[in-house]
Amino acid sequence: MNVDLVRELGRPDRRVAAAETLAAGGATAAEAIVRELTAESSPVEWRAAAPVLRRIGGVAFDYLLQGLLDAPAEEMHNRVGHAFARLGPGALGRYTAALSHPSPLIRRWAVLGIHHCDGAGLPEVPALLPLLGDTDRAVAQQAQDTLVIRGTKIGQSLLPLLRQIRGEGPGRQRARALTVLAVLGGETALSAKDVAAVERLIRMKLATDRPVALWACSNHWIAVPSGDQAGIISTLGLTGPRPVTFPLGNDIVDDDGHEAGPDGHEGFTRVFVTPELDGWTFVLGAWCDPCGEARSEDVLRLCTRLSSRYGRAQAYYYGAQGDGSAWLAAEDGRVVRRYCETGDGEDELLTLGDPLPYERIRREELGLLPEWDPALESEADADAWKWAAFDLAPDIARSLGVSPLAIGPETPSRGTGVIALTPYGVAHGVPTGAYRI
Repeated sequence: MNVDLVRELGRPDRRVAAAETLAAGGATAAEAIVRELTAESSPVEWRAAAPVLRRIGGVAFDYLLQGLLDAPAEEMHNRVGHAFARLGPGALGRYTAALSHPSPLIRRWAVLGIHHCDGAGLPEVPALLPLLGDTDRAVAQQAQDTLVIRGTKIGQSLLPLLRQIRGEGPGRQRARALTVLAVLGGETALSAKDVAAVERLIRMKLATDRPVALWACSNHWIAVPSGDQAGIISTLGLTGPRPVTFPLGNDIVDDDGHEAGPDGHEGFTRVFVTPELDGWTFVLGAWCDPCGEARSEDVLRLCTRLSSRYGRAQAYYYGAQGDGSAWLAAEDGRVVRRYCETGDGEDELLTLGDPLPYERIRREELGLLPEWDPALESEADADAWKWAAFDLAPDIARSLGVSPLAIGPETPSRGTGVIALTPYGVAHGVPTGAYRI
């Protein structure tokens, strides 16, 4: 097979014609393409080669497998591997057979091949279970990830097999089987023995638990200057508090915050209520969002209620990836200030009250008027304030008390943090998942 023809797969203007010729070339074309993929500095990317090899069919599998073994460096391994893993459902049986290959490299890419078999019934998925205990950690992790993704497509039939591993072994597979169980079925999928073991581990970890800063892509919290955790939980209408470590509490609300179901409630089901931290208690989670359409008015009402009982209460949003800030401050049962700068065209409709002292200070630092009317402000001044305010929530929080983004092991702490259900969680249930303890 002409090498120049194969290399035309790397030329956008010649790729389609070359692919048609090569797809009809059978084993000879497959061998030539794989040889090119294993060549250093080849102009042919796996994305161009994979569709052609898939069309060639089963004969391409053996050449790709050998190419994985022969590739001299990681770059070539990856080129060949990605093509190998995208031969489609027609190669499913051969991927399954390759799960027992002596090379961990082949096993890992075979698992990824099963991962990418979209549209297949995937009866082979249970064949991945032994690899949860593979001696190669990369293979075991790939098997775990694939079981999580493919397990959602084959329903509940995988859960009894995972529970059997938990109860009977093999021992090497048990830890990852628990993770897959938790992700696919949540706590209800676990045996009473496993639930008790998890709770026991949490109790052990709590003995040395120290504050860890909240840091997620999207951070939402309510802050109350009190250590009355039970009273704050009651005032907010939260239920079912369960002790958690800081890593576990933060991981749960971060993961929940990425949930996006059809009714929009999935991210609002749980919150992490911290112990008292330097005189403050924080309620963390997307349910505390002071600026989103779904939660802004309820959060305003709840902060007003909290401030009637505890003197003050605040709510914040901070998008750590440059996605904006919002803050809400209430005192003695009334709203003192609400301000949002998130890039939403309707942010200004949420503005309430006069600028806080720190807002005035920051504007003066920027050479802007400390008191301002957005309708009369110049475009340049408005832009300067907008970009400053995008990152201002952590500074506002520190100016008014303590920020959960700035706490650490040295922060004075009293009590134990808990995960509690919101009214949404009671009504809709909680997402499944596996979290760090």
